[in-house]
Amino acid sequence: MTTKVVGGKEAILALRRIDPELRKQFTRDAKEIAKPATDAVKTAYQTVPLSGMERNWSQKGRKIFPFTIAGARRGVGVKVDTRRNSENVILIEQKNVGAAVFETAGRKNDSDLAKNLGTVRPGRTRVIGPVVYSRRNDIAQEMQRLITRTIRLVERKLP
Repeated sequence: MTTKVVGGKEAILALRRIDPELRKQFTRDAKEIAKPATDAVKTAYQTVPLSGMERNWSQKGRKIFPFTIAGARRGVGVKVDTRRNSENVILIEQKNVGAAVFETAGRKNDSDLAKNLGTVRPGRTRVIGPVVYSRRNDIAQEMQRLITRTIRLVERKLP
């Protein structure tokens, strides 16, 4: 789901300069607006996709699995990202490593894990994308309103 508001990223960046508490409030509001979508994603994690994902597994010293349903649900969150090279300012992401591997395995390169999980097209995810896309009507308009209010606030506060 992509919704573009021209100047939104700049307004969010300016919030921090005007008042850091306003920036924090913006993030809280964005999380509240996205709550129906994040709750739907959390409930979409029902089972462990492959039995082997329940076992401990590390690669190059980094712990990848075990995949747990509770961990996958805890890992779903909203991020407001205003870095220079970021394309998306507000995004719903999976922070749990095992769940993130499940979501994206096979998007770029084929592997045995990707074959066992099923195909996923480049740039897509297995659970988060379809669920958020189905909830886009619940959050898109409210998110646009929030960003528009933020732009107006910044325009009033800046000299």
